[in-house]
Amino acid sequence: MKNERLFLSSSFDDKDEPTQKDLGGLLSKYLHSWPLFAICLIISLCIAYFYIKNTKPVYDIKAKLAIKDEKKSSDAKEALAEIDVVGQPKDIESELELIKSRPLIRQVVNDLQLQTSYKEKANYSSKDIYATTPVKFKLIQAQGENRDFSLTVFIKDAQSFSIKTDDTESPDYHFNTVLKNSIGALMLTKTKSFDNYIGKTISVNVQNPEDVVTQYQNSILVSLNKDAPIVDMELEDEVPERGKEILEQLIKAYKVSSIQDKNKATQSTLKFIDDRLSSLTGELTNVEKDVEGFKSSIGLTDISSKSKFYLDNVQSNDSRLNDVNVQLNVIEGIERYANSGNNSGNVPATLGISDPGLISLVDQLSKLQLQRDRLLATTPEQNPIFEPLNRQIKATKAAVKETVSGIKASLLSVQHELQNNNSGFEASIKNIPGQERQYISIKRQQSIKENLYIYLLQKKEEVSLSYASTLTGIRTVEDPYYIAPKSKKQVPYVLAFLLGLGLPASFIYGRDLLKNKVLNRAEIEKITGVEVICELNQNKGKNQIVVLEKNAFAIAEQFRSLRTNLFLLFQNRQSGRVTLFTSSVAGEGKSFITSNMGAALAATNRKVIILELDMRRPKIADIFNLSAQNKGLSNYLNGEVELSEIVQPSGVHPQLSIIGAGAIPENPSELLDSIKLDVLINKLRDEYDDILIDTPPIHLVTDALILARICDVTLYVVKQGHTNKSELTFIKQMAKEDKLPNLYIIFNGIQRTKYGYGYNYDNSYYNNPKLKKQHA
Repeated sequence: MKNERLFLSSSFDDKDEPTQKDLGGLLSKYLHSWPLFAICLIISLCIAYFYIKNTKPVYDIKAKLAIKDEKKSSDAKEALAEIDVVGQPKDIESELELIKSRPLIRQVVNDLQLQTSYKEKANYSSKDIYATTPVKFKLIQAQGENRDFSLTVFIKDAQSFSIKTDDTESPDYHFNTVLKNSIGALMLTKTKSFDNYIGKTISVNVQNPEDVVTQYQNSILVSLNKDAPIVDMELEDEVPERGKEILEQLIKAYKVSSIQDKNKATQSTLKFIDDRLSSLTGELTNVEKDVEGFKSSIGLTDISSKSKFYLDNVQSNDSRLNDVNVQLNVIEGIERYANSGNNSGNVPATLGISDPGLISLVDQLSKLQLQRDRLLATTPEQNPIFEPLNRQIKATKAAVKETVSGIKASLLSVQHELQNNNSGFEASIKNIPGQERQYISIKRQQSIKENLYIYLLQKKEEVSLSYASTLTGIRTVEDPYYIAPKSKKQVPYVLAFLLGLGLPASFIYGRDLLKNKVLNRAEIEKITGVEVICELNQNKGKNQIVVLEKNAFAIAEQFRSLRTNLFLLFQNRQSGRVTLFTSSVAGEGKSFITSNMGAALAATNRKVIILELDMRRPKIADIFNLSAQNKGLSNYLNGEVELSEIVQPSGVHPQLSIIGAGAIPENPSELLDSIKLDVLINKLRDEYDDILIDTPPIHLVTDALILARICDVTLYVVKQGHTNKSELTFIKQMAKEDKLPNLYIIFNGIQRTKYGYGYNYDNSYYNNPKLKKQHA
């Protein structure tokens, strides 16, 4: 027969949609392992139940703060109003970090003794009794370094308690009394809830305070409302009372810290004023004594109206000159600070300076310096976070130096002009009698000192009021509060349900990947390039000849479909057709298919004979219940018997005959390669319509390749879940090299429920009760 390939279709062919997913088959595949799913679901749901039973509810504690974000006004203000730290704007982003800084959290931990927790055993877990603890633990002096430890305290009565260890129980101790042990010196004091715990055991757990600070620093959430300068504070805690106290104490500590920062900045201004007043006090006293002595020495009681005129002008000019001198002193102080390379220390005050640009720069420098001091309280100076801040301070100092240079030049010019005015007035006064001129000079000095002294006293009171003020621009919008936690029971159950389904599904999927077996038709045709001519369900019955059974409807129909396709393969050739059945390895069902195909062909009144040429492991005789002692092909090829002696009736159909393998030979390959086998096949072609040859697995022995010369069509059997995928590459090689004539594949042993691929056949069409009654 000519080697040419015919592309066939069958009623069970789905190759028109090779990429379509068989969702029903996939579901059947997983339902096949329903006990595994049931066990995993039960276990996961039980775990979820115990988790919910032993999980404590977590409360969400919240609070809100309003931080005043003042902006600088463009109008010039009085000198002290400009340097008043109360009016300085706050950098809210920096304030958020300050609220969560370690110094503030550490202060809260120490104030509330959060490093110590109290718990009571309840069922299989422990309950935190922070709000109702019967005792308070105080570690007076630790033995060695700070370390975590626990104490199991048994409250015997109203006066005494004992400390339990794993094996023993300590002597009785009294409350409010210092006791010493391996931990150090400690003491327990009673609380108002003490009476409820007499006769009970509680656990006292002490952690390293720094670890607790880190824990709360991470758990307290501080965020800024984008629409308003409102700071939201949030904390989750099993004990809502403790959470409220923590936020309340943190807000209090933050406000106190803000006041301290404000007062620290104000102290520099007060010091400057106090130093100046101390100097002026001595100078004013000396001038007053000079006036008093001068009047007493000359008996002077009044001055002339002309001298009064000159005196008023000189006093006015000197007052302006004094203001200029004060401003020059302040400017020189600012200039010295700006020229210094040190980024620490207090920024000089801008007392008497009316230039808004310089005031703004000094305020900005003061704010940057204060921010740097805050960071130094919590961060080492070598930290890279200081680099951008130091650059800002340096740039601001450069701007201050440039501004100071211009203001200083202007003030020196004004000073020079006022000094020239004084010289003119003094020249006019020279005309006044010497004693009166001398008196005017002394009086002028007294007036200058008095005016400056009164001015500084007034400003000192203003700054003192700011120093004493507790207003920080921080206001509590919402005190700490909590609401009952929402039930989250459904979440663990949902996760448990998904886990109970996902784990076995993943296991089955992974198992299929590791087994690396052929599971569907698409991968066969994709890898081999050979057409699958038929798909056969797994035979679940004990009878091996299923095609003639009345109850095996589905698989019988599949064999009939294969029979029809075989007719098409032979192009309607009626007799002398030789078909070879082989497979890659043992157990793929080639002998089963050969036997049933013979019965199916015989059922159409065709004369069929099956040759059992798998001489190494013959099975055909067993399938047809024939005696293994009968003579067979090995005897015939060795010349021991004639053809008529080895042909046996099948016993299942009169048109079907069998030639068994006979005695197992020592050289089966040599027998199959003999010319006598070719003569036998030619004789059988003349006598029979179909000759079916059952051969050994082709990947194990070469017998099938030897027999390829005498056959017309090769049907290669691949079994679902049994044939390794690597065998498909071998089949592809066979087809490519054309070693097997007219090669087609039979996909055998399909189990839809186990592997998720195949057709869902049922017998409802054949089991119609009405049809049975009609044929009864």
